[in-house]
Amino acid sequence: MSTALLTGTPLAGRVAVVSGASSGMGAVTAERLAELGATMVVLARRQDRLDDVVKNIEAAGGTALALAVDVTDREAVRSAAQQVAARFGTADLVFNNAGVQLISGIEELKVDEWQRQIDLNITGLMNIIAAFLPQLTDSAARGRPADLINTSSIAATRILAKFSVYSGTKAYISHLTRLLRVELGPKMVRVATIEPGMVDTELPDHVTDPDASRLMADLIHDIDVLQGADIAETVAFMAAVPRHVNLTEITVLPTAQVV
Repeated sequence: MSTALLTGTPLAGRVAVVSGASSGMGAVTAERLAELGATMVVLARRQDRLDDVVKNIEAAGGTALALAVDVTDREAVRSAAQQVAARFGTADLVFNNAGVQLISGIEELKVDEWQRQIDLNITGLMNIIAAFLPQLTDSAARGRPADLINTSSIAATRILAKFSVYSGTKAYISHLTRLLRVELGPKMVRVATIEPGMVDTELPDHVTDPDASRLMADLIHDIDVLQGADIAETVAFMAAVPRHVNLTEITVLPTAQVV
């Protein structure tokens, strides 16, 4: 069943950037934003996957550019932002979505996994903000809508064993977003976070802890979990509302999810 709420091309004329766009929520969101009229730039490490997203967008009549970028590389992200501006003009919609989920008990001391989550979920997110914020503020100054939408998680507020580092990175994102609004809201840059519950994406595939894997597998088996299209439609709606409206924090859960 389709989850589409928006019709027409309410995002026509906008330049949208999606990180973590090679699969899952990022890929589906990029395709949906393009369907609604946005010119798309998709960022991720896997060029082949990005090329597939671009092909889908172009086959549907849209315009898209794929840039293979590791968001933990600050200079690479800055270069990507410069390429966006040179090709399409300033970006006015950034879906800051790249992330990884690695679950383990804290006493297992999987410090490499801790660092990987911090590098991608926090440093990568900040690199995107640093690279594209000047474009967002410029767009807003010229009277255009400007959106920075960060992907957090319901894990930012739920207390779950073995999720300590992952949940900590997501709590950082949620609270950072609230703080950024204090500075950027008066400049008419809308800052928001989306906090999904269980989504049927490849993210849980990276989880090796048996208890966490079982929890996620049980959810997928027992309830009707979210699909990438549900997140895509939510992000699209957040960007399509009138410029003076900022949907600042949206938690999206499967109706039956209670953990």
